[in-house]
Amino acid sequence: MRRLLAIALAAAAAWGTLGPQAAPAADKLHIVTSTTDLKALTEVVTGDLAEVDAMARPNQNPHDLEVRPSLMVKVRRADAMIVNGLELDLWADVVAQGANNANVMPGAPGRIDASSGIPVLEVPKARVDRSMGDIHPVGNPHYTADPGMASQITTTILEGLARIAPQHRAAFMRNRHQFLTRLEEATGRWNKLLEPYRGASVVVGHAQWIYLLTRFGLVQIGTVEERPGIPPTASHLVKLVNLMKEDRAKVIVAAPWSDLKTIQRVAQDAGAQVAVLASNVGAVKGTDTFIEAVDFNVKALAQVLK
Repeated sequence: MRRLLAIALAAAAAWGTLGPQAAPAADKLHIVTSTTDLKALTEVVTGDLAEVDAMARPNQNPHDLEVRPSLMVKVRRADAMIVNGLELDLWADVVAQGANNANVMPGAPGRIDASSGIPVLEVPKARVDRSMGDIHPVGNPHYTADPGMASQITTTILEGLARIAPQHRAAFMRNRHQFLTRLEEATGRWNKLLEPYRGASVVVGHAQWIYLLTRFGLVQIGTVEERPGIPPTASHLVKLVNLMKEDRAKVIVAAPWSDLKTIQRVAQDAGAQVAVLASNVGAVKGTDTFIEAVDFNVKALAQVLK
C-alpha cells in the first residue's frame, strides 16, 4: 500500500499541483463511488440532488483498478466517497490521499463504507496471505450482486449522506422507499423464475457470485480459478470437469472480463454452458440500473439452467 501511495502521489505531482479543494456546486452534492453498482444504488437514494460518478469502469475487475491522476482530479471536489469495503477497493485510499480532499479520507464524515451491516460470506477460518492469489482475506466482498442486500446498502448510503446533507434526509428517504418498492416487485419475479432450479450445482470462473447464488438457492461447487486471480493448472481443470460431471453441473458463471476461452473449454468438456453475467451495473448492454443488472443475471441463469 505504501508503494502504491508513493507512485500515486508522484503521478499527481507530474499531473500538476492539485491545489485546494474545489467548492461544491450550491445545488447538488458531488459524490464518487468505487464501483458502478454503488453508483447506481447511490443514485436511487439521491435522485437529482447529487452528481454521482464511479471510479471503476463497469466491465473491469474492481480488484485491478489502476490509480491515475485523472481519478484524483475527479475526487478532489467530492463531498462524499462511497466505497465497497472488505478490501475490494483498497486503491480508493490512494486516490483520496492523492486528491488531498479531507472530505473523503478514512474516518471523515463524507467517507461511507457500504459494507457496514452486511452479513459477510466466505470469511476465512485460517490465516490467508497474497501468496494464495487474489484472496478475500476478510470475506467475500462482492455483496452488491445480491438484490437482497440492497436494503442494507441503501440504508448505509442514506445515513452517510444525511450526515453531510441533513436538509435532504426526507428526500433521500422517499427516494429509497420508492426504489425498494420497485425492487420488491422485481424480486418476486426473480424468485419465481429461479425457484425450479433451487439446489442446482453451479461452477464460477472467479469467486464473486456467492451472494447472488445463495440468494436464489443455487449451490457453488467449484471455481475455474484454482487460486483467485491466478490461471488454473491443467490438473485442476481435469478435476473440475470430473466434479461437474459427477454433480451434473450445467452452468459456469463468468464475468465479461473473465478468461472466457478457458471457461468455454471447461464447459465444453463438462457438457455445460457458460452464463456471462453483468458483474457490475453497466457491464453488459441493457444493464444501466441496479434492477436491470439483476434482471439480466437472473434471466441468463434461468436460460442456461433449463
